[in-house]
Amino acid sequence: MKNKELADIFDRWANILEFMGDNPYHIRAYRNAARLIRDLSEDIEVLAREGKLTKLPGIGQRLQAKILEFLRTGKIEEFEKLKASVPDTIFTLLDIPGVGPKTVKLLYDRLGIRSLEDLKRAIERGDLLKLPGFGPKKVEKIRKGIELFEKASGRILLGIAVFIADGIINQLKEHSAVERISVAGSTRRMKETVGDIDILATGKNLEIIDAFVNLPNVKEVLWKGTKKATVIVEEGEQVDLRVIEPDSYGSALQYFTGSKSHNIHLRTICIKQGYKLNEYGLFKGDVKIAGRTEEEIYEALGMDTPPPEIREDTGEIEAALEHRLPELIDYGDIKGDLHIHSNWSDGASTIEEIALKAIEMGYKYIAITDHSKSLRVANGLSEEDLLKRNEEIDRLNKKFQGKIKILKGTEVDILPDGSLDYNDEILSQLDFVVAAIHSRFTQDNTKRILKAMENPYVNAIAHPTGRVIGQRESYPVDIEAVIKKAAETGTALEINAYYNRLDLKDVHCRLAVKYGAKLVISTDSHHVDHMWMIKLGVGTARRGWVEKKDVINAKGLRELQKFVKEKRKKFGIS
Repeated sequence: MKNKELADIFDRWANILEFMGDNPYHIRAYRNAARLIRDLSEDIEVLAREGKLTKLPGIGQRLQAKILEFLRTGKIEEFEKLKASVPDTIFTLLDIPGVGPKTVKLLYDRLGIRSLEDLKRAIERGDLLKLPGFGPKKVEKIRKGIELFEKASGRILLGIAVFIADGIINQLKEHSAVERISVAGSTRRMKETVGDIDILATGKNLEIIDAFVNLPNVKEVLWKGTKKATVIVEEGEQVDLRVIEPDSYGSALQYFTGSKSHNIHLRTICIKQGYKLNEYGLFKGDVKIAGRTEEEIYEALGMDTPPPEIREDTGEIEAALEHRLPELIDYGDIKGDLHIHSNWSDGASTIEEIALKAIEMGYKYIAITDHSKSLRVANGLSEEDLLKRNEEIDRLNKKFQGKIKILKGTEVDILPDGSLDYNDEILSQLDFVVAAIHSRFTQDNTKRILKAMENPYVNAIAHPTGRVIGQRESYPVDIEAVIKKAAETGTALEINAYYNRLDLKDVHCRLAVKYGAKLVISTDSHHVDHMWMIKLGVGTARRGWVEKKDVINAKGLRELQKFVKEKRKKFGIS
């Protein structure tokens, strides 16, 4: 798919226009197009071929023409000319979290900064402090942004890796030469960022390799052997495929799934028991004891098989030896998504489209949680508009009766003093209330969140730490205090499944389980094509040793409604 490549072009286009001080309307049009295309689950080429570009919200005739030109020629002539008018090195600066086009323009004009190294030297010399509006806090924010950028360089967001791997595996599964196939490495462990994407298969070697290197989304073949191939896919990422002998498939899968510390610990146990373990199998002397499946390897060692997501050497080996591994929430356990935005606020899909997608996914319920009035940038709803939207939900519930229940919700802003953007009279008319912080990310927000959880109508705290992977660190917050308060008040904490958030992260999920706080796994979708990301949230929960009983939207509708009522009852509201 050319989605990512095209989205990157539109993002860069917007950055250049902003750098040059162009019309904000043009800039916003390119940014919106980039976000929409990047998040599509469908191939933009297929949509173009079927004449469906006109159905994409916000993609007018001019943008459609540019998309078609790119699909036809591999480039957009107007963009190439625009790109040539600015130095290439500024694009690196624009990738630094917290450094926008206006800042880059000021650095470029006033200090002659053209590259990342120029910026680092200017910070060390104190040159940035001489610029208007650049105090110590802003300079420190830029310095931290550089650290985040360098840390994230070369890493792939889990959502992108899963999307690519699932696409390749689903295509190869259909090939008659493939007997078994799986993703491995940190992608299989559902780690929030991964290196290269590793896939293992077993079957007819040469046929599998040929099928792999000739997949439609393979852009370049870096290496092709008889049992291994490495390619670059259209999304720009590297994918490695190994074809394994059937009787070693399980041991190879165990070996290449990792993590390194888990494997080292496991091999220590093998040595103590007189075994040798490698990617080819488990051996007693020269005799192969196991290797066809992972399960038979762990079983031979007297262990249960730890789920891939928790193989990090954080207690799972001891639990496996003592047969006390948790029964982790399963990818099919989610009964509904409780954080979705419709086109009433800043979403791109109608409530009906969302409901139809949810039915297709097998959900029993969904909550439409459009933004509240203070978040103007996200077209937050006034009280009047919220009630009108609720009327639409009533009409659709009649239409879809017996198929799905649409819950009236909101993502209400937690204001700087901890109060909420809607009053209790409005909140009391909603079925599910998600509260969230969208401002003042530099202040300690602990008290702000604690106060919000004391409201009887707040059912969940969205993206509780506010981090965006590789772009923005968590705002200052005492997450342990938040988790304890959530358990005390009967407020769920969200595992936001959107691919660049995954917030709560895995270690905080485990802490929530420890203190008995309930969790909710939701996607924060702004388009129906985002709803598949629930898989990423479940993977994060599994990494945090979360069980089905810990997750409120792994329960049926009646149990969910009981959860909401119990909190209100706790605060004296019947």
